[in-house]
Amino acid sequence: MKVGRLQSGSVALTEEPDPVAGPGEVVVRLAACGVCGTDLEKLRGRYQSTGRIGHEPVGAIHSVGSGVPGLRAGDRVFVHHHVPCYTCEVCRKGDLTFCPTYSSTNIDPGGFAEMFRVPAENVSRGAILPLDPSIGWEVGTLLEPAGCALTALRRVGFKSGDSVFIVGLGPVGILYGAIARALGASWVGGAEIAPLRRAAAMRAGFAMALDPRDAPELDRQVHAATGGRGVDLAVAATGAPPAIALAARLPRRAGTMNVFGLPEAGRSLDADLQELYLRGTRIVPTYATTDHEIRAVHAMLVGRNLDFSGLVTHRVPLERLAEAFDLAGRPDTAVKVAVTGPAFSG
Repeated sequence: MKVGRLQSGSVALTEEPDPVAGPGEVVVRLAACGVCGTDLEKLRGRYQSTGRIGHEPVGAIHSVGSGVPGLRAGDRVFVHHHVPCYTCEVCRKGDLTFCPTYSSTNIDPGGFAEMFRVPAENVSRGAILPLDPSIGWEVGTLLEPAGCALTALRRVGFKSGDSVFIVGLGPVGILYGAIARALGASWVGGAEIAPLRRAAAMRAGFAMALDPRDAPELDRQVHAATGGRGVDLAVAATGAPPAIALAARLPRRAGTMNVFGLPEAGRSLDADLQELYLRGTRIVPTYATTDHEIRAVHAMLVGRNLDFSGLVTHRVPLERLAEAFDLAGRPDTAVKVAVTGPAFSG
């Protein structure tokens, strides 16, 4: 089968043996997998990880190993790549994505493969989610990033009626705003350099989508929208230090800033720490998601409380994986790119 791998700073397709489902395991034929910003950071060498790519996959079950109840060949599913242990002290305190073993679990060989194996630990801990017939493959690829947004909103203590401003309106930033609106946000605005993505955010229901390079206008608009107080929640949905610094000055007194986007290793925040201290700004980093939030997003989509249609702007077959990565890295050209596999038309 064809498998997408990182090789010497580029993305390449290799030919590898088809996976086999062992006891407790499941093998899935790929229908589609989104290209995430962290995939791009791995390609650029800026993310400390194993280098495995593709973690937003949906597909049809190819085979089921012994001892796996409730799943059968042909089922349409979303598969989450990481699962917590649920037994360590971190998990017992409810911080599941910070479990020491969470990031060590993964699908094999990754989501950019014609087929991939779901290990028994992932299967037994709820990583395989049956897709409702109403959810198409493209929307299915958005479940994981949307789950990350919901995990963040829960972790920061978001409440209905809160105002939200998101710096960085890539796919996950737009999803974050859409979910905040669905959960009762009183106002959602955002900032993004790329005009294409600002327009996508407005179509998704944002009250405003501004160019962050025009700082006086951004300040004026946020000041007017919040009665001069600042937002309840400011989100840095990109790890670029200027975006984080911008988000840090937007919360109201005793408000919250969510460090949501992945910062590059070794970078620092240039901010007035005394100002943050005196204003009581709460800074909360969040990371990844679990099947609990993914299932909740799935239920909201099925119940038509969310609509992600139109966010995937490009579909590229697995055979042209390098082209998909190139498109995903061009915010003036694409919003979200989905890589399609052999089950896409099935």
